[in-house]
Amino acid sequence: MVRVQEIPLNQIKRPLPRANDPQKVQDLMESIGAIGQQEPIDVLEVDGQYYGFSGCHRYEACQRLGKETVLARVRKAPKSVLKMHLA
Repeated sequence: MVRVQEIPLNQIKRPLPRANDPQKVQDLMESIGAIGQQEPIDVLEVDGQYYGFSGCHRYEACQRLGKETVLARVRKAPKSVLKMHLA
């Protein structure tokens, strides 16, 4: 089951660090600042913890804009699914 909701940025763990394209982040900051976040990021919810593996540029843009929350598509998953993402 997938639901879309606002999640506090500080509650999302990002276990796989990625280098973001600074221009793409800047473009997203301008867009999100003007019209809001249009596309949710995807997060896994495992035992009440949120893990983000995609939407890195949108996540960073919201963070740099000083937003407290990010729009996310949340999918509940067992630890076995989380381990596959980390492998």
